[in-house]
Amino acid sequence: MSVLARWCFRHRSIVIGAWLLLLAALGGTALSVGSTFSDRYSLPGTESSKATELLATQFQSSSGDRNTIVLHTEGGTVTDPAVRAGVDAALAQIAKVPEVGAVVSPFSRRGSAQISPDRRTAYATVTFTTQSQSLDTANIQKVVDVGSTLRSDTLRVEFGGAAIGRLDKPSTSTAELVGIVAAAIVMLFAFASLLATAIPLVAAVLALGSALFCIDLLTHAMNIGTTAPIIAAFVGLGVGIDYALFVVARYRNGIRAGLVPEEAAVVAMNTSGRAVVFAGGTVAVAMLGLLVLGVGVLSGIALSAAIMVAFAVAVAATLLPALFGVLGTRVLSRRQRARLRREGPRAVNSSDGWARWAEFVQRRPVSLTFVATFIMVVLTIPFFSMRLGSSDAGNNPADTTTRKAYDLLAEGFGPGHNGPLQLVAKAPSAQAAAGLARLEQALKNVPGVASVQAGPAVPGATVRTLQVTPTTSPDSEQTSDLIDTLRDHVIPGYEKHGLTVYVGGQTAVFKDFASVVGAKMPLFVTIVVLLGCLLLMLAFRSLVVPLTAAVMNLLSTGAGFGVVVAVFQWGWGSEALDAGSAGPVESFLPAMMLAVLFGLSMDYEVFLVSRIHEEWLHTGDNDLAVRRGQAATGQIITAAAIIMICVFMAFVFAGMRTIAEFGLGVAVAILLDALVVRTILVPAVMQLFGKWNWYLPKAIDRLLPHVSVEGAAVSVEGAAGPPARNEPDLRTADRRASSSVDSGQ
Repeated sequence: MSVLARWCFRHRSIVIGAWLLLLAALGGTALSVGSTFSDRYSLPGTESSKATELLATQFQSSSGDRNTIVLHTEGGTVTDPAVRAGVDAALAQIAKVPEVGAVVSPFSRRGSAQISPDRRTAYATVTFTTQSQSLDTANIQKVVDVGSTLRSDTLRVEFGGAAIGRLDKPSTSTAELVGIVAAAIVMLFAFASLLATAIPLVAAVLALGSALFCIDLLTHAMNIGTTAPIIAAFVGLGVGIDYALFVVARYRNGIRAGLVPEEAAVVAMNTSGRAVVFAGGTVAVAMLGLLVLGVGVLSGIALSAAIMVAFAVAVAATLLPALFGVLGTRVLSRRQRARLRREGPRAVNSSDGWARWAEFVQRRPVSLTFVATFIMVVLTIPFFSMRLGSSDAGNNPADTTTRKAYDLLAEGFGPGHNGPLQLVAKAPSAQAAAGLARLEQALKNVPGVASVQAGPAVPGATVRTLQVTPTTSPDSEQTSDLIDTLRDHVIPGYEKHGLTVYVGGQTAVFKDFASVVGAKMPLFVTIVVLLGCLLLMLAFRSLVVPLTAAVMNLLSTGAGFGVVVAVFQWGWGSEALDAGSAGPVESFLPAMMLAVLFGLSMDYEVFLVSRIHEEWLHTGDNDLAVRRGQAATGQIITAAAIIMICVFMAFVFAGMRTIAEFGLGVAVAILLDALVVRTILVPAVMQLFGKWNWYLPKAIDRLLPHVSVEGAAVSVEGAAGPPARNEPDLRTADRRASSSVDSGQ
């Protein structure tokens, strides 16, 4: 890092120009070719996928996503001739929209059941030729535009369905801006310098823009969902600002300690810069662990986030020393520079408050460990009642058309009409068809089934459908249990003479998705934890540090999950967050949150323990190293955590339930990680373990390559004055570090 930092510092114009040129090239290319984001995903081998594939063999035009146009009269009935004439004309136009496969009017014989008993509510079904995630949004918008012409003072028109829901997704650009502004305010308080505050923001925005353009280009090579760049922006803003913050803080300390700008930049990059590279690697590894799940939508998120982290690390490693070369000592405020000239170099590695806190923790390691662990365990308890699934339109914000359509259907027909199950049957013989008829009659007596309706019979077709409407809402646990009952107990008794029946529909797709992800979660967790432990073992030549880090990171993640369950599944405040009513936790959230949180928690672990390890190598005194390390990093880690919390909390209010779940869970976990884990648990436990923190069996030590997170110290010749008080002599540290690392201490 020393050579790279010095080169970037001396050739700052080239480095800055290269980054601007790269951003322009990526942006120009991305804008010229566009992007092809798609939420299409497949679950091969699941019943819902088999149902879709079987339906497509003979009913291609009606095998796609089913949406509704809900009509509700404020006065009169929906069967009034004037209403009926307007609806029929509009539906005729909608039937001609590209990708629309079938339209069923409530006034047709086939749609006679689509009028409520009080004749005030009715709905038309619009079935597309493919699933919602594969549709052109322009065609979806045309359906909405034509249907909206029916609105009047007496007729309400709302739209429901997964495809329509894609149009309801709000922009997250405001949330990104709020996160950046909040981060700027925090850094302004921390640095008291506009220029020092601007550096991390410039670095984060440059990394964010470059990575987002790369993700746009990547959509032409693989399937990436529309949420992938949002999640990547979450991660990118957070780590981009945090990584730059750590390096800038170390550079400012070097300047205030009397180093000339170039040497301060080299020292900052050779210490905090190395930690940034290592921490970024842990985040990327954790995110790429999502690839083992084999689910396309999660793989796209994993690669997008990894690209974002890679750019954040590259910017921190190259652009920051170049900016230091431009700004020099102006990273300090005028008052700070005047004080430096007046009083000379001074120790700035820790504040008195954090030094006192570190001493307080060291005097009470047992009691504080117990209290902190108790807090984390209590917050984790709701996690054990987590129910995975997918929220339906009833969980959408109250002002969206999909939520309004959902409420109208539930009021007029019952909640099950918002998520009917589609049974797709292969009946190759008359005996099989007779068995399907008997199954249809039996389904009407199954508890939890509101109604059963046979699909249109096509002469000569061997594939037939039954629409089963549950008595409960799509996201309810009872509906999930009903699917299991049909698949495991009801349908198998009728599958004779070649009859094969699959339970499909959007509700079944979501349930199967949860099952696929849930089944692979143990493998995913094992891989992420083991890789994280291995990386920490490489960094700190220790068994205890990585094992305790894994346990504490899982505690932070569990507490974050617990809060998500309490708020979104139990409903303790989800309406206040404009995230709808209580419902299941999104199926992909645990894997995604675990990857992000485990990576970000490792960030703070690396920054804290690397500084403790640095002091251990200098002094050989574990107690002193823990105390100095915590005192030196407490303030900056807390500031970094506050920035990360601000970024993620800004997305909680973006109006998207999935994003709100993710943002709140990550923000709470980071808050607990910074205030409880890194401030109390880690130093207390390291105090209790003593020198065992740095134990590594010789057999393992010989097998592992030697990696230095702290880096070899650089010469400080040319610095103005001796090393600052409480700042170790770097030349002496270099000699001690070399001997200590080589011996595996």
